[in-house]
Amino acid sequence: MDHPPHTWPEARWRGIVNRVRAGKALTPAHWPGGAPAALALSFDCDHETFEMGGGGTAIGRLGWGEYGRRAGVPRILDRLKRHDARASFFIPAVSALIDPDEPRRIADAGHEIGVHGWIHEPNHTLTEDEERDLLHRARDTLETLSGQRPVGHRAAHWDLSPNTIRLVAEAGFAYDSSMMADDSCYELLADGAPTGLVEIPVDWVRDDAVYLLFNRTPPTRPTLSPDDVAEVFLRELDGAIAEGGLCQLVMHPFVIGYRSRIGILDRLLTHARDNGVFIGTHAEIAAHCRAQA
Repeated sequence: MDHPPHTWPEARWRGIVNRVRAGKALTPAHWPGGAPAALALSFDCDHETFEMGGGGTAIGRLGWGEYGRRAGVPRILDRLKRHDARASFFIPAVSALIDPDEPRRIADAGHEIGVHGWIHEPNHTLTEDEERDLLHRARDTLETLSGQRPVGHRAAHWDLSPNTIRLVAEAGFAYDSSMMADDSCYELLADGAPTGLVEIPVDWVRDDAVYLLFNRTPPTRPTLSPDDVAEVFLRELDGAIAEGGLCQLVMHPFVIGYRSRIGILDRLLTHARDNGVFIGTHAEIAAHCRAQA
């Protein structure tokens, strides 16, 4: 049996903390075009792998994921086009293989394709070799289907193993978007050394599923109305404008894509345009922050 944490020697707890840690801040001095802030919209296209990634095969839940593909993504693409905005779509490889045309449709509309696992698997359950293999296979599959080489990684469930960040860096990705150490971009350190990766941080506060997801297992119920969620996201955007920083948001087509909820995206994009905010893909923002560092 492992020793309880209160008995750990300093070398152990320092090693745990320093395995992956935030390095220097990468908030740029200026955003493109002199914009007061940046907005990074992302959509996690889990679709059917939301169920299968955890080993589930429930027919109804697979159909729920399919809704994101059939109704959610088209509505999202329509709203982005209306506002002339580009976004990042993180896609599990199996989701892409179920409908091989979807990644190409998204890429052809001018958006970024990012890696989001093979089948939305939790990384902490994998061996290092398994995780490396799935990471490379997912990247290569998405490149083949979309015609775009992914440069961004987001761990499914935001679940990182002790090896994830090192493997992502070794694979040549430009950035990760799975961690929560800041509001704005920062460099990622692994065991105290720079990895070369830019982190575009996520957070549960800026995730639609926290507020709007209905789930039987584990039992969760929506906690806020669409108007309430829009208010949270708009406050985050206004905070970024006040600080000259970044507002990064995570949404899911099978959550945000309903008729009663897609207006959240409209309100965000309208507010961003009215305030001169730079709206870019995660790849664009990572490159800009790296260049300004």
